[in-house]
Amino acid sequence: MARLREFRIPLLLLGVAAVLLIGAATTANKAAQPQWAMNASIIEACSCPMFCQCYFNTEPAAHAEGEHAGHGGGKHYCKFNNAIRVNHGNYGATKLDGAKFWVSGDLGGDFSKGQMDWAVLTFDPSVTPAQRDGIKVILGKVYPVKWQSFTVAKDAPMKWEASKDAALAQLDNGKTAEVSLVRFQGNTSDPVVIKNLKYWGTVRNDGFVLMPNKVEAYRVGDKPFEYKGTNGFMITFDINSKS
Repeated sequence: MARLREFRIPLLLLGVAAVLLIGAATTANKAAQPQWAMNASIIEACSCPMFCQCYFNTEPAAHAEGEHAGHGGGKHYCKFNNAIRVNHGNYGATKLDGAKFWVSGDLGGDFSKGQMDWAVLTFDPSVTPAQRDGIKVILGKVYPVKWQSFTVAKDAPMKWEASKDAALAQLDNGKTAEVSLVRFQGNTSDPVVIKNLKYWGTVRNDGFVLMPNKVEAYRVGDKPFEYKGTNGFMITFDINSKS
């Protein structure tokens, strides 16, 4: 028994040392990761009817195509364009203010397990390499899902302008992608806004400002698409590394 106790003490000390080392490594890892924050506004549209059911369900709307168009049923997908402008933010010492980037893609037919179909990220040429590194990290937190395919496309000049009545976003003057939104008429001339609805992985938003699209299109690559009169909205969100 005495010898057994002698072995227990060194083993106990080794266990304590291991815990301390793991704790120190975790603390060092956290310290090595830059602190970041982003407040950004999005001009967003997709192929779903207004308002996109993806925010309430595990699958998007069904779309009847070809000879089945107009007969109900069909394939489920959500083909989207998200034109994002950073209002203010940082990734470590790198300022992100004014950075513009675009995400196009398709959520697929069933995202109950957090698996989406494909997405393409396009930067405005003015976005610096350091800003791009930070945006890629933050974008993974805004949209915390897995993609079957996620690629970064060649840069394209990005137009982004919005008011309470309309919004327009274009990549390469609309040759690559385009979203044009118009305010939905409510009881007054104020925007129609959905409040208290979570936007993906963000911690706060100002509400979904409903603006059906005049057009939302992705016009390059092997998966182009174009829709008119479907879902659209604007939203401003906040997210940071502490939340």
